[in-house]
Amino acid sequence: MEANRTSQVNYLNVALPKGRLGEKVYQLFAEAGFECPSILENSRKLIFENPETGVRYFWVKPSDVAIYVARGAADIGVAGKDILLEYRPDVYELMDLGIGKCRMAVAAPVGFAEDPARTLRVATKFSRIARDYYAGIGRDIDIIHLNGSIEIAPILGLSDVIVDIVETGTTLRENHLEVRETIVPISARLIANRSGFKFKREAIERLMAGLGGKDK
Repeated sequence: MEANRTSQVNYLNVALPKGRLGEKVYQLFAEAGFECPSILENSRKLIFENPETGVRYFWVKPSDVAIYVARGAADIGVAGKDILLEYRPDVYELMDLGIGKCRMAVAAPVGFAEDPARTLRVATKFSRIARDYYAGIGRDIDIIHLNGSIEIAPILGLSDVIVDIVETGTTLRENHLEVRETIVPISARLIANRSGFKFKREAIERLMAGLGGKDK
């Protein structure tokens, strides 16, 4: 009987980013009335359900959260503003959770003197963000897309500057780099699948009310 009742629950499916950010997000959701005690157990499970609160959580790689939400595998999720700007997933951005704060910035070697007459070489994981930023100020650039440690690129002469996420700036300082410009502040955002929001709006709005936010 219990198994049958559980199978009939119309769960709110939530994609959480793995790691410390996801753990913080879960605590916020639990405090808002969407707790799921099994997620706190020491196990290798990736999916956790609580039929009492009608919520199903699952852990995914942070950069994949928006994909799960956009494709409908999750009704809602939490993704960094950097992911939303870079990949522009077809989702609703509902609210800023005010956690995971950092910034997208341009950094260069200390003392670097930019030559406006020369194409600027920019190393980054965030090609779209970098391209949009420099297009907005009318600067010619050569994008060098990297997936690893961006900070090493200007040190080895691969690029002039980098565009990357900066939190404390420690890594930059240890590699004799400094922030030149802040492009945009970054934080964790609650996002929703467009159809999921329509059909599960009541539950989502109840969560948002518990989080102290409102539909944007």
